[in-house]
Amino acid sequence: MHVAILGDTHIPSRAQRIPGEFRERVRDADHVVHTGDFDSEGAIADTRDLAPELTAVSGNMDPRVGLPAVATVELGGVTFVVTHGAGPPHRWHNRVVDVVREEADEPRVGIAGHTHEVVDTVHADVRLLNPGSATGAAPADRTTMLTAEVAEGEVDVTVHEV
Repeated sequence: MHVAILGDTHIPSRAQRIPGEFRERVRDADHVVHTGDFDSEGAIADTRDLAPELTAVSGNMDPRVGLPAVATVELGGVTFVVTHGAGPPHRWHNRVVDVVREEADEPRVGIAGHTHEVVDTVHADVRLLNPGSATGAAPADRTTMLTAEVAEGEVDVTVHEV
């Protein structure tokens, strides 16, 4: 299964749209995960139009958009727990691990955004992914997203930047 992972798009407050190359990756995916901070209902609608299947959560810049704070989806034998990860940067890893452990047993992967920094690490025995910002919204230093090939409980992640 091919999964596109993006977040922190901040449309329209910090960017006009997701870059074309990333839009193609979203269209080509079997499933799409968005970590929140869409920034508008229009950005959510645009992402839904692009995505074949979408799991999305609300971020701290997404008040009253009707998305959950946490979502769980099982893909290719792996349970993905998605949350935005809002709060101080120095506690991000611990916050996300706590949410993942509350929501799922192994094999599990936590996906969160908020910091606009790409992360692919294991923290306290939980794999954590952060796609950065798909529009390069500050404080990001580049425009990034992730793709993952998921099969038989294994996850192979690739970082993409425009």
